[in-house]
Amino acid sequence: MLKQIRRALLLSLALVAPVMADTFVFTAIPDNDETRLRERFQSVADYLSEQLDVDVRYVPVKSYAAAVSAFRNNQVQLAWFGGLSGVQARQLVPGSEAIAQGKEDTQFITYFIAHKSTGLEHSDTLPKAIRGMTFTFGSKGSTSGRLMPEYYIRQAFGEAPKDVFSRVGFSGNHSRTIRLVESGTYQVGAVNYAVWNSELDAGKINTDAVKVIWETPPYQDYQWTIRGDVNERFGEGFKDKVKQALLNMDDPELLKKFPRSAFIPASNSDYDSIRETAKQIGIID
Repeated sequence: MLKQIRRALLLSLALVAPVMADTFVFTAIPDNDETRLRERFQSVADYLSEQLDVDVRYVPVKSYAAAVSAFRNNQVQLAWFGGLSGVQARQLVPGSEAIAQGKEDTQFITYFIAHKSTGLEHSDTLPKAIRGMTFTFGSKGSTSGRLMPEYYIRQAFGEAPKDVFSRVGFSGNHSRTIRLVESGTYQVGAVNYAVWNSELDAGKINTDAVKVIWETPPYQDYQWTIRGDVNERFGEGFKDKVKQALLNMDDPELLKKFPRSAFIPASNSDYDSIRETAKQIGIID
């Protein structure tokens, strides 16, 4: 009798399991310190779970490359990528789509910052005096912390960064770039303007030690990218539901954590210029 009960229980579980909702998992490039990222994206997970009526989980990653790998391996189905990491991820996962971007991400900017010891002041053009100084990018896979700064350095000097500067480093994220230049470990660096402004507003930057010396022209950057197979896993129309939930995000406190004023539609073609720039400087094939 006990064996029959067990068989019946196993059979009922087998029938129920296929229709139980999977957990929808997302990640984000680690462009800021971990504490702020966890605070920001746990709030997003709670919001999406409520909107989509499925269990939603945010998983942190240690690097930009790890975010792309997690997306490629289907460990996450949605990711908050920068322009370059999004291009790389979509290239590896056919059918994946950029579905939403911050309103500000259509006009993104990189700040070049310098330590006070350089004597550099704000300029309308990239100062030629940075030649021979030490310089740090952010992550190797960052659009605002590496791709676009390198593009403008090459444009200004006609040379690769390693030939312009006495030493070139990669800090790993924008917050660390600020700290490294602020301390004088590097004389000059490139940082995401939104992270700079956010840390400035929070009183975390010693403006007596570090300042903005140049702002790049605007370009496309961050976006939400989703895998193309989510409808097969979570049900017909799920991708559109995720997109609509992101576009409908209007809680001021939630948006402030990005910081963005709103999310607007995005498409893969919005990032064609990022892809072409990455090809030109040899970051992608």
